[in-house]
Amino acid sequence: MDVLTLFALALAPGTAIIIYIYLKDQHEREPLHLLLVSFFYGVISTFLTLSISFPLNAFLLTKEDDVVSQFINAFFKVALVEEFSKFVFVRFILFRNKNFNEPFDGIVYAVMVSMGFATLENIFYVYQYGFITGILRMFTAVPAHATFGILMGFYLGLSKFSHNRSLYLSLIALVVPTVFHGLYDYFWFIAEIKNVYTGIWVFALISLVVAFILSRKAIRIHQQASPFINNTPEV
Repeated sequence: MDVLTLFALALAPGTAIIIYIYLKDQHEREPLHLLLVSFFYGVISTFLTLSISFPLNAFLLTKEDDVVSQFINAFFKVALVEEFSKFVFVRFILFRNKNFNEPFDGIVYAVMVSMGFATLENIFYVYQYGFITGILRMFTAVPAHATFGILMGFYLGLSKFSHNRSLYLSLIALVVPTVFHGLYDYFWFIAEIKNVYTGIWVFALISLVVAFILSRKAIRIHQQASPFINNTPEV
């Protein structure tokens, strides 16, 4: 397979999701340069993930053929580390930006960071495993990262404009995507254990569908909560 074709395939799902979320920001869209910066924060977050994962893997030893070990792998060694790495950039950098001035902006920035992370990860997977893997991840792993980002951004949007519950909502913004990420990975992981749980991967897709439904609802809620909703010019 041609290298440029694989590269385009790896970029395609993240690009499509970015455009979708950008268009959903109906009332006051974010500056393009800041969205680009947010995307590269996501790229950088992959290196933060690696810097945490290496010592964690050395300290927290697990077995590949054990369901409890795979639970630890999925929820703590993968989901929590990856979501925390993305959360750091959204909560402690973009959250403070003056352009973060409506609840929906939490979703926008969290998705941009998530797509930076997911796109770089996708490039590695597609180059290593090829075209079929790229097609499968286009409809599974990359959209999964998008839903995790939407859920994170939803609660960060609430946190930004609910000052009396800011710390609590910020914590929820990390916990909720971590739980969905952990569920998604866990069912894939145990499906690979000596083919004993082969069909259980269906539950990974179910968790993704649930996250997708909640993400659509989160988008609608924050669209309707915009303080600029009455100031949107008619087209």
